[in-house]
Amino acid sequence: MKKATKSGIAVIGAGIGGAASAALLAAGGYDVTLFEAQDRPGGCASTFRRGGFLFDAGATVGCGFHSGGPLAALGRDLDLEWHLMPCRVAWEYVSGDLSLPLTHSRMDIVQQFPRSVPFWREQEQIAASLWSLAGEAVPWPPASFSDVRQLVSKALSMPSLSSRLARFAAMTVRQWLARHQLHRDEAFVRFLDAQLLISLQTTTIDANALFGAVALDLPVRGTHRLTGGIGQVVEQLTESVRSHGGRVLQGCRVNRLQVDGGRAVAVITEDEEVFEPRLVIANLTPRSLAGLVEPSAAVRFRDTPAPYWSAFMLYLGVHESAFSNRDCAHLQIVEPSGEPGEGRSVFVSVSPSDDSLRAPEGFRAVTISTHTRPEPWFQAAARGNGAYESLRDAYTEKVFQLLETRLPGLRQASVLTFGATPVTWQTWTGREGGYVGGCPQTSLFRVRGPHTSLRNLFLVGDSVFPGQSLPGVVSGARRLVGMISRRFKP
Repeated sequence: MKKATKSGIAVIGAGIGGAASAALLAAGGYDVTLFEAQDRPGGCASTFRRGGFLFDAGATVGCGFHSGGPLAALGRDLDLEWHLMPCRVAWEYVSGDLSLPLTHSRMDIVQQFPRSVPFWREQEQIAASLWSLAGEAVPWPPASFSDVRQLVSKALSMPSLSSRLARFAAMTVRQWLARHQLHRDEAFVRFLDAQLLISLQTTTIDANALFGAVALDLPVRGTHRLTGGIGQVVEQLTESVRSHGGRVLQGCRVNRLQVDGGRAVAVITEDEEVFEPRLVIANLTPRSLAGLVEPSAAVRFRDTPAPYWSAFMLYLGVHESAFSNRDCAHLQIVEPSGEPGEGRSVFVSVSPSDDSLRAPEGFRAVTISTHTRPEPWFQAAARGNGAYESLRDAYTEKVFQLLETRLPGLRQASVLTFGATPVTWQTWTGREGGYVGGCPQTSLFRVRGPHTSLRNLFLVGDSVFPGQSLPGVVSGARRLVGMISRRFKP
């Protein structure tokens, strides 16, 4: 084993959460080392090149860049200029004969579902309140008496707001719909189910109402496309780490995290390099982090709903003639019946025609995803004898069949086609079990904060409050950095 290197703060994993935390801490004067197992950063929000095309790996929608949003605040904090173009339509929802563009205005939705107006009015009020609180880094879930005192003080200073939010804190979105007599409107419920599945990893029957209010607000707040793909966010963040004197070690896998006396005392890489950090931030799922810790029983986490979903992805290089009648960058296609996911609902993201970084002239890079349970994929891989390839081929066919209900000729226009499964996600991101997207956001009172049972080990990413998506992960990172800044000097 090599001689130990002293390190102020070790950040394991250069996904959005890890990279944002590292960049903010480096800018604040902390000694930061960011470890990334792959040769490029980003994790689920990275881009990669294949056959002349640059694909978004997983996350594709640029949310949270609106004025006052978490990404806008992050750019301001780090003096970064995001390379953005606003999207006129956040995404288009298609189910059977129903087609709804999701824009800054809900005019099309209200025209289709006129009885939903009171629901949307209430949703807007709740979401506006929650966005304002997000900017103040409210310490939820509370982890100390100081956090509780701050929450009580905040509640007493805003009694009307606190009362309004309290009424929805223990309510599901389906119960909220029932208050407006909308829970039996099957088309409207299916529309909301599809939106919440991609944002909260669950549907109206279980999704918490407050989480739902924010998730349903994302298209209204506006989406943006990033030149060169979504991975440009983390590329700029890692460059910010370097410019402020931090270290970014790409292609450097952390194998073990040694614990002694209730503290993480050593980070050991695959090459047996040893770093002795003051603090450790893990941009990992709890399950993956637990697999690194020695002794394994040394770290514990708050119990929360277990992750449920992974994703099956298709990546296509497509002749742009397949999109000649479309100007929308994102398309959500949902079968009119059946449980969403598993090929019955897909989210399609198409690179812009004027982004030469993404595809050769006359072509588009396309990323397509559907929710899938990971267990059958690992079972098929274990069986061998082509079982895994057969399952992947079956999903590819199923997804193409749904795609061509709205994009006829897409298969023929594709010059490059390949897929990724939960097995791929485990290999690529190190997420044990291939789970992506975080935990189902079903309860405000069963969420995980950044603390662990070790005094100097913290979590960041989609496993901690407020959860998945660029805005959620960045909000969690900013909250963690604020807490560290108050408790530990550079």
